[in-house]
Amino acid sequence: MLNRTDLREKVPSAAELRTTLPRAEIDVDAALHQVRPVVEAVRDRGVEAVLEYTEKFDRVRPSTVRVPAEALAKALAELAPEVRAALEESIERARKVHADQRRADVTTQVTEGGTVTERWVPVERVGLYAPGGLAVYPSSVVMNVVPAQAAGVGSLVLCTPPQAEFGGSPHPTTLAAAALLGVDEVWAVGGAQAVALLAYGGTDTDGGELVPVDLVTGPGNIYLTAAKRMLRGLIGIDSEAGPTEIAILADETADAGHVAADLISQAEHDTLAASVLVTTSVALADAVDAELATRVKATKHSERVTTALQGKQSGTVLVSTVDDGLRVVDAYAAEHLEIQTANAREVAARVRNAGAVFVGPYAPVSLGDYCAGSNHVLPTGGFARHSSGLSVQSFLRGIHVIDYSEQALREVSGKVVALANAEDLPAHGEAVTARFEGEK
Repeated sequence: MLNRTDLREKVPSAAELRTTLPRAEIDVDAALHQVRPVVEAVRDRGVEAVLEYTEKFDRVRPSTVRVPAEALAKALAELAPEVRAALEESIERARKVHADQRRADVTTQVTEGGTVTERWVPVERVGLYAPGGLAVYPSSVVMNVVPAQAAGVGSLVLCTPPQAEFGGSPHPTTLAAAALLGVDEVWAVGGAQAVALLAYGGTDTDGGELVPVDLVTGPGNIYLTAAKRMLRGLIGIDSEAGPTEIAILADETADAGHVAADLISQAEHDTLAASVLVTTSVALADAVDAELATRVKATKHSERVTTALQGKQSGTVLVSTVDDGLRVVDAYAAEHLEIQTANAREVAARVRNAGAVFVGPYAPVSLGDYCAGSNHVLPTGGFARHSSGLSVQSFLRGIHVIDYSEQALREVSGKVVALANAEDLPAHGEAVTARFEGEK
């Protein structure tokens, strides 16, 4: 069922692998042309433009952008007990992991009387985005809010699309997740117009102020991504998220049923979702195809899954050895990478490029999506070669505090002057020597 790429004769170079491996084609630049009028309209006309585009794209027009407090309370009160218990478990585990990520301030004594302190300061106000298109994502609320709270962000606003089914309010499960986490500011707005409103702020229909943010995090579709790119600088962003990806490095010891189920689990997100198997075993590849033929028909979103699995972004890559497989998955730099091989823990320790690594047969990506304690907002499109997933650090800024005494500055002043003159910036040196004018 999956397209195959045979690299058993020779694994290509890193440069060749970037064009050989399956990958979704996402043209954010092309989407910018469609997004620009939306962003500019929100900048110029505020909430009125937001509501116009919301009505056009989401087929509903909320009476206000900010979701009333009573709607949040109602959503939590009516949340199914088993879902509430699952969300509470997810929150608890995520808080446990993210609490250990918080950096401490560090002071370094460079010389007697001279110190540099690195202070870690949270971003003041953050906009968090939870998608609401083909699925409902209360888990994304957890993954965005928990690290922001652990970082000490003082002001949070959650944006999530309104739903015609719920009279212009976001999905109640998403609202309930926000309420569980203590987030009381939720805006019923999605897509590019959400990012624009977060960047520029505005006045709600009831006269309430919609305060702009300093940073926007969270995944979304290509139009949201394009808006992030366009507005980066006015706001900070976590990343430009593309369609979700899973890569599985497996050998003959892997269970074909497990592999097939995991490939399907990511394919159900989106028709552009990527499901890639890298294996040393033709027998496993054949068995996975056989499992897919059965399991895809039985899954709820079989049409969507089939489209994703048959797309050019998905496929099986055959390699001769696990070492070659590691070269391939490092070049691919998957959002989610599963290691289903003999000695999986040792193999996983050698991975250099991945958003998150799932080790062995009992750590499927679905665990990380919900209840592992890890974060599921991860780099896609090969960005894991140079970028990390969402964490407490995403919401912190390092500020250097320089504290030198008169004597400490005097001792190094000659070096400062020498470097300033070498760069033909003599006033830099004079700013130091001015402090000691008149001295013999």
